[in-house]
Amino acid sequence: MNESERYAEQLATQLRKGFLAYCVLKVCSHEPKYTSDIIKRLSDAELVVVEGTIYPLLSRLQKDGLLAHEWQESEQGPPRKYYKVTQFGLDVMNNVTDKIAALNKTLKKL
Repeated sequence: MNESERYAEQLATQLRKGFLAYCVLKVCSHEPKYTSDIIKRLSDAELVVVEGTIYPLLSRLQKDGLLAHEWQESEQGPPRKYYKVTQFGLDVMNNVTDKIAALNKTLKKL
């Protein structure tokens, strides 16, 4: 990988990090999701995330009041923690959606 590719990769990594919280809110906005379901959905959308990244993010989003969790019984063992977007999280997600639209508009103008 040459220098310009490395630099571009660093920029892309920063963009993904900033975008990941928004994507998690989107995934959890329709119905409660189990962590592995969140990871799978992100992966299906070609945003690859590992458990070591997602757990701290879920914890932070919950601490910040954007996500809440509920325990649900599991057929495969102990109860599982499912995450759902709070009203505050939904408001933040909608505001970020507007910001993304504005950024896309700017990019198209450039």
